[in-house]
Amino acid sequence: MDKIDHKKILAARIAAGLGRRAVLKGMGAGLVTTAASGLVPRRASAQSGGHITIAALNHIDTLDPHFTGFLAAIQVINNIHNGLLKIVYDGKAVTFEPDLAESWELLDDVTHVFKLREGVTFHDGTPCDAEAVKFSLLRVKEGEPASPHAWKLSLLETIEIPDPLTIKLTFSTPYAFLPVALNGSTGRAGTIVSPAAVQKYGADYGRNPVGTGPFKFVSWRENDAIELEKNPDYFEEGLPKLDGATWKLMKEPSSAVAALMAGQVDGMTDCPMQLVSQVDAFPGATLYGEIEGNYTFVGMNTRKAPFDDINLRRAVAWALDRETLLKQAYFGRAIQAFTPISPPMTGFYDPEIATSGRGQWFDLDKAKEFRAKAANQGEIEAVYMMSERGPVGTRIAQTVAPMLAKIGIKAKLELIEPATWVQRRNAGDFDLFDFEWVADLDPDETLFPEFKSGGAWNFPGWSSPEFDDLCTQAQVVLDTPTRAGLYHKAEDILMDEAPIAMMAHMPVYKVLSTKVQGFQYIPADLFNLHTLSLG
Repeated sequence: MDKIDHKKILAARIAAGLGRRAVLKGMGAGLVTTAASGLVPRRASAQSGGHITIAALNHIDTLDPHFTGFLAAIQVINNIHNGLLKIVYDGKAVTFEPDLAESWELLDDVTHVFKLREGVTFHDGTPCDAEAVKFSLLRVKEGEPASPHAWKLSLLETIEIPDPLTIKLTFSTPYAFLPVALNGSTGRAGTIVSPAAVQKYGADYGRNPVGTGPFKFVSWRENDAIELEKNPDYFEEGLPKLDGATWKLMKEPSSAVAALMAGQVDGMTDCPMQLVSQVDAFPGATLYGEIEGNYTFVGMNTRKAPFDDINLRRAVAWALDRETLLKQAYFGRAIQAFTPISPPMTGFYDPEIATSGRGQWFDLDKAKEFRAKAANQGEIEAVYMMSERGPVGTRIAQTVAPMLAKIGIKAKLELIEPATWVQRRNAGDFDLFDFEWVADLDPDETLFPEFKSGGAWNFPGWSSPEFDDLCTQAQVVLDTPTRAGLYHKAEDILMDEAPIAMMAHMPVYKVLSTKVQGFQYIPADLFNLHTLSLG
């Protein structure tokens, strides 16, 4: 296949195969246009670009892009750093386009050449050149301590620098996931950091990030705020428009809504579903929300009893009444998930999944049949670890518990603060938990890092060599129908062995005051300040 044809195929896969986004119309979850704001005037003068204050509701662990697993952190990181590529959304399709790269060329199926923008510097004044890009890529691929995103560059064989602004990447095989991996936000493997800053701060880089983005890091006051200021040397002409931004760290969503209505903050990084109707009715704010690439589930610890028993796990998977969950836990705003692959992944998601016979759904009789095959026929007590985190807080656990009781599982609900919840989840100190994987733009990131044998994000501890093999095969196939077939087989194994019980695909909401102009929504749980201004 010649170079031009290959690029056309890859571009078509990105645009068509990853692009469609379904707005939740008719369910009260579409974009909302509101009337003029009644908020008190902001403190910014007319002569300045203004300073925006955003209520950040979710846990931020580090501002080091190569080590975070939290979208709340990426929301900040993406305003400080750039990637080789960026996510672009035109309201219909997601594409991956050059960012720090000025151009991207495929010489053949495995060789990618990036021409970098001239004159770009990091916030510390050091040049962002090919050597800096190489440093970042190798930091992800083989650095110590190991990056959780190293798998995204496992197929990368060589990095060559033909000249100071050119970097040539050669992979061992064709790599269909590469566009996602190298975007500077959700991808993280392609986010470029200052080598000088990494060498200066070491393990503390996450509290002293230095990128090339539209905003510079100023400070992080624990449990209070993260401050950013305008990068006057940003390479995108005319951007940013704001002078600075404060990410106000607020744990209580209702307090954030009150602050929004009082004009104390200009937006919210997330709006939990239980507050959507309240915000929707407020004339001083605009609500954004679409079904994104995500899925929610109840996870089971397969490493130990009782959920090392496949029949007990299957019983749980079939015992969950999804319609009730959608109404009670998701306020009727989500849709049922039969498998992890979600509707935005056109070419991979089956719009007829509900009648296909694939995946998981509610069937209490079937659940009882599996329960009768389980080794333990007595009542089973299982610790269900829950926290006031995520889009619906503890509502899932409270809705699931009586469903499990119908198959002889007594869920002992333990309410844990978010940081401890994360620690226990990562350590495998649970029987049951619920979680959501969000901002996925390709089936590879939807399935493989979460469930590969021994993977850092495989919290249920499940293992299937056949699943691993199917996902590994799919990574090197560029043809969408062929890739889809491999992922569907992998999903079928995952759904049958049931380390998780599927629940929903959901919208993710953002809120901005009507004083804020220029927001460009991207359906990957991002909160980019690049184009914002205060009216």
